[in-house]
Amino acid sequence: MKAKQGKGLILDAPYIDQSVRYPTGCESVSAVMLLQYLKIPVTVDGFIGQYLDKKGFEERGGELYGPDPRNYFCGSPYDSASFGCYAPVIAKALDRVFKDLDGGRHKAVDETGTPLQELTKRYIDRGMPVICWACIDMKEPVTGPVWRLLDTGEPFTWISNEHCMLLVGYDEERYYFNDPHNGNGLTGYEKGLLEQRWRAQHMQAVGVTKTAV
Repeated sequence: MKAKQGKGLILDAPYIDQSVRYPTGCESVSAVMLLQYLKIPVTVDGFIGQYLDKKGFEERGGELYGPDPRNYFCGSPYDSASFGCYAPVIAKALDRVFKDLDGGRHKAVDETGTPLQELTKRYIDRGMPVICWACIDMKEPVTGPVWRLLDTGEPFTWISNEHCMLLVGYDEERYYFNDPHNGNGLTGYEKGLLEQRWRAQHMQAVGVTKTAV
């Protein structure tokens, strides 16, 4: 499951391309790649349909209202006009999978704010991939659109070009990801640029640890 890459390390995780069926489903696809790496029998459709919290948008008084991406996937992963979700949503969905299909032997950890170098030590060096947020194809982040949250009415600003990938390795110059976008496959991104894009998306990550069960 581990392969040395020069002075680095790359984990041999399965790859799933999101492009055809899941145009905005990068978070779910990344989660399922991790689950399949752990030999947990779940498909992307099963994850989206049974475990992922989702909520749509509505218009009120001429204004757009939508869900909080910290609580729900905003729209549908099958819809190219939808948005995405943040780390707490994926962590909650993973824990549901672990409870149903894994006997609770693993637990998801919201690692938002943990430095990437620390994530590689805490997870990659121990044979565990990490779900990370950045920007699609390392494009510049774009501020907006803005909508009002359905539950509170307060404005929320989405950072566009949001993307989620599975961190599987690193070396001295790059972090390596199973990048589900457009069949990118195993892709190395220069550390400095990747860290910029990761910070632009609120330094989000989800790790998985083993429990005492």
